[in-house]
Formats: sequence, C-alpha cells, structure tokens
Amino acid sequence: MYIDPIAVQYPENLRDDHYVIATYYCATGRNTNALKFGAAMAVEQSCGTWLKVPGETEEVRDRAMARIIGVYEAPAYQCGIPEDVTERHFILRVAFPATNFGPSFAMMLSTVIGNISSSGKVKLLDLEFPKTFLGQFKGPKFGVQGIRDLLGVQDRPLLNNMIKPCIGLSPKETAKLAYEAAVGGVDIIKDDELCANPDFCPLEDRVQAVMEAITKADQKKGEKTLYAFNITDRTEKLIDNALTAIKNGANCLLVNYNTVGLDATRMLAEDDRINVPILGHSDYTGAVYESPWSGMSANLIGAVLPRIAGTDMIIALTPYGKFPMQMDTFISVGYKMLQPLGHIKPVFPMPGGGTTQGHLEDMIKKFGNDVMIAAGGAIHGHPMGPAAGARAFRQGIDEVMNGIALKDAAEKPENKELKAAIDAWGIYEEAKGGIFDLKG
Repeated sequence: MYIDPIAVQYPENLRDDHYVIATYYCATGRNTNALKFGAAMAVEQSCGTWLKVPGETEEVRDRAMARIIGVYEAPAYQCGIPEDVTERHFILRVAFPATNFGPSFAMMLSTVIGNISSSGKVKLLDLEFPKTFLGQFKGPKFGVQGIRDLLGVQDRPLLNNMIKPCIGLSPKETAKLAYEAAVGGVDIIKDDELCANPDFCPLEDRVQAVMEAITKADQKKGEKTLYAFNITDRTEKLIDNALTAIKNGANCLLVNYNTVGLDATRMLAEDDRINVPILGHSDYTGAVYESPWSGMSANLIGAVLPRIAGTDMIIALTPYGKFPMQMDTFISVGYKMLQPLGHIKPVFPMPGGGTTQGHLEDMIKKFGNDVMIAAGGAIHGHPMGPAAGARAFRQGIDEVMNGIALKDAAEKPENKELKAAIDAWGIYEEAKGGIFDLKG
C-alpha cells in the first residue's frame, strides 16, 4: 500500500493561515484502511485522480494537494477487530489550501463536500477558517447590536412574528395582520418563506401597504417595528427586488439563503445600496443536514455559513414543535450564531417552528437576551386575536426577565393575554439534569 507522504501531515507542519480545515464523519467497511480512505478523499477533492497523470508534478501537488491531518476511529480498534463488527466509524480532518477555491462559497463547497458527497457515509461536520480567508468576507452589516440600535431595544429578547397564513393573502390583508401583530408589541414581522412576489400579492404593492400599516402601529405603540419582505427569486432578479422594496419604504429584507445560494446572499449583504437588515430563512437546509450519514451539519448550513454570507438574523428550527430537531443541535446552532468569529458580527438566532408563549422560559434560559423569539400560530391563532397573542409574548418576556416564573406570571390579573396562551398551549419544561448530567 502506497500513500503519498504529501497527503498525510501533522497539523503543526501546515503553513499558518493557508488552509481551511474540514472535519468529517465517515463510516466504512470492516476491512477499510482509514488512512488510505482519507488520503483518497483528500486527493479526490484537490489536485489528483485515481491514477498519476503527467501534469501532476511535485510542484502542483505541494501547492494544491489537500492534507490528511487526523484520522480518529471510534471505537479505536488498534490490535484487532471483533468478529461481529461490519462497519467502522471515523472522524477525519482534512486541510485544504484556501487558494484552491478563494472567497467563493460555491467553489469552497464544491471542494470540501463535492464529489465525496456521493461516496456513501461521509458527512461534513465543521470548517475552520484562517484569518486571511475569513477577512475576504464582510459579514453582516448590522448583526445583533445593529438591530438593537435600529429598534432602540437593548435589554430584552426580541419578538418576531411570521404572517399566517403563509401565502394567499392580498397586500391589504397582509397589512391588516401586520398592523395587529405590530401594535401588540412585535419587534420584527416577516413574510413567510413562500411569499416573495406572487401575482396576487406583488412585492411593490405589499411593501407600500404593509409599511403604511407599520407606521400607524408604531405611532400607536410608541416603538419601532421592522418588517422583513421576502425578495427570494431568480438570481438576476435579487438586487432589483431588494432595491424596489427599499425604494418603497422597506426597512428589512428576507431571503431564502439556501435556495438562492450563499454567494447570492452575500451579493445582497455586501451591496452598499442595500442598507437594511437581512433575515436569512432556513428553508431547504433540512435536505442538507437531516441525514445522520451524509450532507453537512446543521451548525454549518444553519448558522456559520449564512452568518459569514452576511445575514443579520437566521431562522433556527426548534425541537419544541413540528420539526425533528435535537435539543443539543438546536442549542449548538444558536451559539454558533452568537460566538465570536473573527471580525464577523454575531447574528440573532430566531428559533421558530411551533413556538408558543410557554417556551419563553426555556429559550431565555438557554440564550439569554440575545435571542429573537419567532412565533406564527401562537400570535395569529391566539384565542383573543393577533394583537393579544403578541401582548402575551411581551408579558411573558418581561416577567421572565424579572425573574418571575411563567406559571406565576400567568396568574397576575394584568396578564390575561398570557394566561389565555398558557391555558391553551401549556408551559414547556425540559427534563432537569443539573448543570452537569453524565448519567446518559
């Protein structure tokens, strides 16, 4: 067995600030040589092929070949493999020269999870970026602090509402629901991911109608509201849609970042004419992360990459309602939006998908102030109407921030809207395990 020594390196031997490092989960057959398997992956996704070709000189290989910098098996069979083992499991770390693809999401993903995405049980778990590579991306214009400054809200979680029904409403009907949610205390309202520019609700007409309603609501409640208009479309229409929305008064935009593509999202975020926050909607990400064996992690496609692309807030699916999201994955995705990442600003996690007022305590406990709580049905389907649904969330947020349990807050006479919500949908409580829980 021959393995090219260039392809297998200690991480300490890598040139500083030159490589993007990818971490993979891989499952192989019983007799697979994991080092050879990893080296084949590294060569396949860089300068090589299955046999030597004349143009693959030592200089080319040294410049462009990816390097295996770690192969870790679990369980770590070192002296023999039990008879009943038919599949082996590895974590592989591969360093790719960043100059192979440059500051392009399309080419980076073609490299780190390109052809090998068709190689069976191979899942991209993480990417580590050198400073010089990350420095070529501007990231979000606003991020957490910028959105807080726009709204004038510094000391509590923010409240988001998505218009329901998702699609089928006229501009006038959309504006009516937006007014109700805004006047009830919602900070940011958004089109749903299905409503961008349909014939029965054109973007320009919708912006004009909704912003007129938002202005009236803001005057009545004495607070500012952002409305994220969905501009998702064919790539060549994105900039025109954004500028049309802004020209007609839009103060926030929404884009389905995974369907239009990360580079298209970055194009919007880095355009100086687009001077409003961008909400990244996570639809279609499940097609990328849900398989336990392939694709890429929710951390990457749901948080890190759209954050680098420049979104200011990102929908994060939750384990509370209708989606099969694991709690540890949910928390990790949220933290990836908020943790320091070089010069790239933190962005708001926006947990949604069956969220009710009864989830407030748990979300604030997990994320603190810097979370944007997203609710659709629990506002528009509140027993007392949409404005009351929004007030119920604001009542719950204020009480929890003051150290009052939701069950006690709901019994206060002034919180009748909160009580109606709690009576309807209950209070979520995760199983208690203390700070550390090693019992499994």
